[in-house]
Amino acid sequence: MRCPFCGDTSSQVKDSRPAEDHSAIRRRRFCPDCGARFTTFERVQLRELTVLKKSGRRVPFERDKLAHSIHVATRKRKIEPERIERMVSAIVRQLESQGETEIASDRIGEIVMLALAGVDTVAYVRFASVYRNFSDASDFETFVQELRPPPGEPDPVDDD
Repeated sequence: MRCPFCGDTSSQVKDSRPAEDHSAIRRRRFCPDCGARFTTFERVQLRELTVLKKSGRRVPFERDKLAHSIHVATRKRKIEPERIERMVSAIVRQLESQGETEIASDRIGEIVMLALAGVDTVAYVRFASVYRNFSDASDFETFVQELRPPPGEPDPVDDD
């Protein structure tokens, strides 16, 4: 592992333990060259995934990019960081276990929306507004109306 401070490749592992959600190994490292300490995470990767963009371009799947988009959608919501991390891990596992190495960006967006819908309606609408490229307030209104149940059924969006 290359030291992020000096670039030396002889860093030493001082401590290893499972991460909070047990989906990774957290390693504390020490660089004998510059004396810096840093942490790395080791995760299981079942296969290399490629994202097929709407433009037809292919890019490597980035777990951090997925996590960032979910963090943006859930910002200032009362959702524990551990729950978000579990959600990201579950989405990645689902993508890796589909048996395909190339996944359409639309498919990833739909999976994220399903996950967010079960956690927080506001985060779900936030993510959908970017994913579905809402252009004005009427797009939000139409989308929120689709969330509401038919008359006579309890409203999952209502807090009352």
